[in-house]
Amino acid sequence: MKIAVIGTGYVGLVAGACFADTGNQVYCVDIDKKKTDALRNGVIPIFEPGLDTIVKRSVSKERLFFTTSTSEAVAKSEIIFMAVGTPPLPNGEPNLEYLKAAAEEVAKSMDGYRIIVNKSTVPIGTHETVAKWMSAHTKHPFDVVSNPEFLKEGTAIDDFLKPDRVVIGTKKESAYRAMATLYGPFVRQGNPILWMDPVSAEMTKYACNSFLATRISFMNELAGLCEKLGGDIEQIRKGMATDVRIGRHFLYAGAGYGGSCFPKDVQALMATAKKQGLTMGIVTAAEDANYRQKRHLVDHIKKHFGGSVSGKTFAMWGLAFKANTDDMREAPSLVIIEELLSLGAKVKAFDPVAMDNTKEMLGSKIAFGKNMFEVLEGSDGLIVITEWNEFRHPDFKRIKSTLKTPAIFDGRNLYDPAEAKKEGFSYYGIGRGLA
Repeated sequence: MKIAVIGTGYVGLVAGACFADTGNQVYCVDIDKKKTDALRNGVIPIFEPGLDTIVKRSVSKERLFFTTSTSEAVAKSEIIFMAVGTPPLPNGEPNLEYLKAAAEEVAKSMDGYRIIVNKSTVPIGTHETVAKWMSAHTKHPFDVVSNPEFLKEGTAIDDFLKPDRVVIGTKKESAYRAMATLYGPFVRQGNPILWMDPVSAEMTKYACNSFLATRISFMNELAGLCEKLGGDIEQIRKGMATDVRIGRHFLYAGAGYGGSCFPKDVQALMATAKKQGLTMGIVTAAEDANYRQKRHLVDHIKKHFGGSVSGKTFAMWGLAFKANTDDMREAPSLVIIEELLSLGAKVKAFDPVAMDNTKEMLGSKIAFGKNMFEVLEGSDGLIVITEWNEFRHPDFKRIKSTLKTPAIFDGRNLYDPAEAKKEGFSYYGIGRGLA
């Protein structure tokens, strides 16, 4: 099939590459010429395992093309995916100005019937809004389909190629059939393609992410109780995960959730409900708990040093909001860094892939190390924020001999408290009791 993808951000680039990898002819559009030129040459603007291989392979096979011309892409395509950014406004609602501009440009470029697919995360009811925008600029027929994405950063390629489910929101059977044919190669093992109305499809995206965010916040609040009573949240997690009604995913306590999806989608769902005169009490509580959780580790740090960290220096392992990505959006590390700096402390950080993005955001506010051990030198304690594999089994003796103070503040519960204490460390995890 012939496909256009408007927007080469995280979702658009992954979708375009994966569609091309299954034999489709895909035209990815971006207004940034430097970006499209770089993509043609195999330079990928984001870190996502496996994405560079698929892009380079599909470009070389002449199945994947990058252009700044919407009209060129629309003229050559049957199905057009809208994958432009929808960043949150101050009130939590998604900003649709980029989507509107893209929809209008697509409409002006049409020379016949097209299927328009909302792949961006959009407010509930946006399928009708996009249709109105486009109808003002074209007389050609089209159908707007809601097709939310459920990609996890760090595993996006597998998520796209082997989806748990594909959600297609449309009332038009012919549009559904075309979309089902396109996604057919990805569901050969029997995972479902769910056909539903557009409103339900749009809400499914928000429902999934808000529910998962709520699970994380629940575990973090439970971890706080463990710290008061002496329980171990890791043991409790195992006890919960074996219950088939609960399952094991997204039950890890930590420094709080971040990234491009959970914070934005939680806020958007609350804003949508508010417009309807409703309050999403559980979701609001999850958001509030996450705000507190991002600052929780600093409380442990201050307590360990007698209430003041002024003049102290801390090594930080990990900056990205999760492992296997360079995404710094809403990252807990940023909150912790700003809190420590405001208290008069200094931070030296290392992350395998996210340091360049962090430097763009923080400049010279903190120092950066060439490796994980360099940042330990002259530091009063180690803060672990991102669960990169290379941090999971470090040389504790080397850490202790390098730090000025043998203290570990583990924001991802990577280490066994008993082992850390045996090695002579004061260890502070999340919900694992206090040193």
